[in-house]
Amino acid sequence: MLKGFFPPYTPNGQSSLLSPPPWHYAGQVLSLAYDVDIQVAQSYVPENLGTATGRACGHVCEWQSTTNGWELADPVYAQYKEFFVLVEVETKSGELLNFCPLIWIDQDIAMARGLLQGWPKKMGQIWMTRSYALEHRAAASPRAGTVIGASVASKDRRLVEVKATLDEKEGRPLGLLAHPVVNLAGSPSVVGEPDRGSLRLLRAAVGDVVLGPMTSGTAELRYFDSPHDEIAPLAPRGAVEASLGMVAITINGAVEVKE
Repeated sequence: MLKGFFPPYTPNGQSSLLSPPPWHYAGQVLSLAYDVDIQVAQSYVPENLGTATGRACGHVCEWQSTTNGWELADPVYAQYKEFFVLVEVETKSGELLNFCPLIWIDQDIAMARGLLQGWPKKMGQIWMTRSYALEHRAAASPRAGTVIGASVASKDRRLVEVKATLDEKEGRPLGLLAHPVVNLAGSPSVVGEPDRGSLRLLRAAVGDVVLGPMTSGTAELRYFDSPHDEIAPLAPRGAVEASLGMVAITINGAVEVKE
């Protein structure tokens, strides 16, 4: 019998790209909250999920992940970076949720995990200033005046530029860290007539959330036009609030959200 949770399936299952959840994550997260054109935001939201509030949040993340700990000793399997946009939605019951229309990732394991949860991940190149709590010119320590930069590109096209300036005040949880995320998962098939299959709304089963100290700031956030990545319409309108901090979470799986 061939073994493995995810392809490739082999006699011992050691080649499988993924192990099943739980998946554990820790890393640096730069959250960028802003107002967005409400009609544009609504056009990215699945029908019947809810009404766009006119708020959105970009996130630049540098993660380290593991299943049972072995990846931490072989970090090429553990470390990756990503950028994603969340659109805030209010449901009919008044609950605030986030929906992710766009996300870029630079590692295949994290991409496959995300697709299983409905995160619409695409490969990209993500760079982010690392902040260390050291008094040194190169440390970009979390204090007033420190500048945190980031950029995102895909297929040789720059999509996102970030320049955040910290103010040393206490930051607050934004976007991903403020409200649950609901994603849209498809089941495309090329058997017979190609079809995207049924679409399901999924919500991650999140546990063991740990938030470290956060530092607030303001940011310049720019999205660029691209022929194949529709991020420019979700550009900020007005000021951008920034919050930088360390985060750890565990993903135990996902649950389907009934409309």
